[in-house]
Amino acid sequence: MDPVTHILSGALLVRTVQPAGPVRLRRQQILVGGVAAAFPDIDIVLRLVDTLTYLNWHQGLTHSLLMLPGWAWLLAHLCARWLGQRAAWRNFFIPACLGLLIHILGDLVTAYGLMLFAPISSSRFAWPLVFVMDPWLTGLIILGLVTSLYRPAKRACAMLAWLGVGGYLACAGWLQAEAVRAAEAYAVQQRLAQHTVSVLPQPLLPFNRMLIVAEDDRLHVALIHLRRDAPAEPVDGGNWLRQMAAAYRPLTMADWQVYGLYAAPSPAEAALARLAWQQPTMIPFRNFAKFPVLDGIDYTGPGTCIWFIDLRFKLPGLPPSFRYGACREDERSFWYLKRQRGAFWID
Repeated sequence: MDPVTHILSGALLVRTVQPAGPVRLRRQQILVGGVAAAFPDIDIVLRLVDTLTYLNWHQGLTHSLLMLPGWAWLLAHLCARWLGQRAAWRNFFIPACLGLLIHILGDLVTAYGLMLFAPISSSRFAWPLVFVMDPWLTGLIILGLVTSLYRPAKRACAMLAWLGVGGYLACAGWLQAEAVRAAEAYAVQQRLAQHTVSVLPQPLLPFNRMLIVAEDDRLHVALIHLRRDAPAEPVDGGNWLRQMAAAYRPLTMADWQVYGLYAAPSPAEAALARLAWQQPTMIPFRNFAKFPVLDGIDYTGPGTCIWFIDLRFKLPGLPPSFRYGACREDERSFWYLKRQRGAFWID
């Protein structure tokens, strides 16, 4: 989830469950809930090391259920000192727990994957129902928070907002299951015996999904809109949002594309891509990428660069995020890693 949604959801959850008490204390607890809900993304400091270190450890220790009580204890003490109530940190421990918990749950329904049991296990868990930025979900949370704060004596508005969020996620789960069935039907139609199916939520609308059918080192990919009967009209000019929306086609008109890890124009270039992918310098990217594909071979500069991307971070009409290449000056040179920036600041 994006930081704004995290902060607002933490504040709303504390507002929903907090008992009656002094107005000043309740406001402080709501504030602490929002601060705690923003805290797990403090792991962005790993960007100071390098981007791949951050990508491989993002949503790790700070997003762990096992570490949650310790982080909540720390945040309760820091917030109590900040608010001038150092001895009353216990008033902020539960709000900090709630803020951390809703952050974890918010990220769990996106596609990145959380290390829920770090540091014991580095296994990642995800239930990808919504895109990382979902204005509809954020709108429900804003509506609930504003109305509940406007009527501070009643928490019914906050509770109704969470019911709305639950209903929205249930609908997203239903759409996700529908998309999985569509991808499985494609695999059967193409007679893909050994395959796995994944569906990634996409931006703009909950009906937009990326279907991925993995077969060996090939990925069959389609961008679909589950409720569209006809393709959207292509848009000329600079309206990139409408251009992006038009990329998602009706399920019955899905345009399946096949990507490959070594899908180069010639056998020699495919062998070069395989060699580059297996280089030790690519280990951090190999650890990070869930749906890696070859994005091109560049001969324009001194030497050669073989570029790879992760399809999780490829959006229609925009340069892919986290594009990494294995490069060398000539056949006798060592390979080195190179990064190409995408469209967003996080790249």
